[in-house]
Amino acid sequence: MKGRKGPLVVLEYPGGRGGGMNSKRYREQVLDPVLKSFYKRVSKKQDGVEFQQDNAPSHRSKTTRQWFSDNQVRLFYHPPNSPDLNPIERVWWEIKKRLKDREQIPTTAEQLIVAVKEIWNELPVQEIDKHIDSMGKRAKAIFATKGGHIPF
Repeated sequence: MKGRKGPLVVLEYPGGRGGGMNSKRYREQVLDPVLKSFYKRVSKKQDGVEFQQDNAPSHRSKTTRQWFSDNQVRLFYHPPNSPDLNPIERVWWEIKKRLKDREQIPTTAEQLIVAVKEIWNELPVQEIDKHIDSMGKRAKAIFATKGGHIPF
């Protein structure tokens, strides 16, 4: 959403087999505690707000789709296998670049979380908007390649 930046959500990873993101963890760590209130607050101020996510299994599950329906959160269509059409991927690239440019590179998970949060908080909304604005041009480039990859 142009002109706004939501909170950075650091996800818990329980580790082990089956320790990755699943629908239950997605609801418990992202949808209920963060997205629900953020979406309500923002959609009161602006019409036509849509939430974009990729096509990860936890995002496409029946229970997740039901959550979006129950909470009246509109979704922005995201084509499968298209990270080049998701502005957040370019933002992650920018965060990684800024992380590498730091004097003190984090050496622990805790230091990494603190550093990424600092970078996120310092990242101007205009920087994110720049990546949102580039999506039309990127979509045209993908169309021109008949769905092929474009330079990231």
